[in-house]
Amino acid sequence: MPTVLIIDDNAAVAVALEVLFSLHDIEALHAASPEEGLALLDQRSASIDLVVQDMNFSADTTSGEEGVELFRAIRKRHPDLPVILLTAWTHLDAAVDLIKAGAADYLSKPWDDKRLIATVRNLLELGQANRALNQHRSDELRQRRELERFKLHNMVWNDPATERVISLACQVARADVPVLITGPNGTGKERIAEIIQANSAVREGPFVVLNCGALPAELIEAELFGADAGAYTGASKAREGKFEAADGGTLFLDEIGNLPLAGQMKLLRVLETGRFERLGSNRERQVKVRVVSATNADLPAMIRAGTFREDLYYRLNVIELRLPPLAERPGDILPLARHFLGQERQLRPDAEAALLAHGWPGNVRELKNVMARASLLAQGDAITVPDLGLPANTMNGHGALTSPEQEPDRDAIVSALQRASGVVAQAAAELGLSRQALYRRMERLGIARP
Repeated sequence: MPTVLIIDDNAAVAVALEVLFSLHDIEALHAASPEEGLALLDQRSASIDLVVQDMNFSADTTSGEEGVELFRAIRKRHPDLPVILLTAWTHLDAAVDLIKAGAADYLSKPWDDKRLIATVRNLLELGQANRALNQHRSDELRQRRELERFKLHNMVWNDPATERVISLACQVARADVPVLITGPNGTGKERIAEIIQANSAVREGPFVVLNCGALPAELIEAELFGADAGAYTGASKAREGKFEAADGGTLFLDEIGNLPLAGQMKLLRVLETGRFERLGSNRERQVKVRVVSATNADLPAMIRAGTFREDLYYRLNVIELRLPPLAERPGDILPLARHFLGQERQLRPDAEAALLAHGWPGNVRELKNVMARASLLAQGDAITVPDLGLPANTMNGHGALTSPEQEPDRDAIVSALQRASGVVAQAAAELGLSRQALYRRMERLGIARP
């Protein structure tokens, strides 16, 4: 129940207000003098939500000086506490001055019950909202301070969704378990992997990266496990694989969904035993490697299609970190844009609005390229909308196209999915949608998920 403190030397006024407030489920406390009121505030400031104070007390019944002094004392000690001023003597100049100084309202006696209750209700609701906002900001600040003790590799962010991922990455970094980072291309999955490595128990070891989507299928196994001379055409000498290179550190397997089934089987064995053989060799090798993997693919769908091993999925997915697309973390857009621009150039407000309105199908990678192009094309120190070169059929940042005629129809979605071999994130990027927005349209149009 909210609590209101009444500071008034007139007992009849106090009783009338107490009854009025009690009829509206508001607790009322009474202080008969400014000194008593300030003492009550000091004792119970945490539980008092609002003050209703008289402007004139026994020493001076008309000037309002005592009320002004009391208001200033309350404002000095409790700057966020709302105060309603009551007086039988209305002095317009004094009212205006105190409203400017932060008073919530100024009412004359006798007051209008409905207006007074409406004012009190509004102020109580506003106070509750402000407290919730302050608590949220306090929690965010505390979280930021907690993250400051970790090595974050100059990660730039300002969106709570990104902060949750970073916080969880730091939390699980020291655990010797595989981590799977999911999310569309260009969202910064490798940066999250670097943060995990930098705060892990093997942070002094190597950090080795293999993009499984950048190599032909027949070469991925050799890259992972190494190969003896003659193991395949062109292998004129023995070569070390990524697992050997990452021994004592972290191996980051990007685009893990592109690993062929034969390689998946060998990877599963390494994760379970730490043992493997090079291609063309029968000698087992032992390594101690922390594996962090990433993918933009829908691995559960690939499991159903028989192109990804279910046992490997659960072995990799001990901890999953989902990094949302940039459109779903709009708080990161402007900080990242300014970071990519550097100190030499600024964004004009209309350019900022254009960046926030764009759908960013290419995510952070696209934003980085846009800012690099804008820096080259800009004629002055300020980046304008034309400098950005964003398409006219931009998105609203929430996965919805700005005009109905640009909405992809059923055939366009089916064709995009076919071209992307069922990879929803890739089809969504082609259509200029977020993955979640494409899923919603597929459900609405009766298109089965791959």
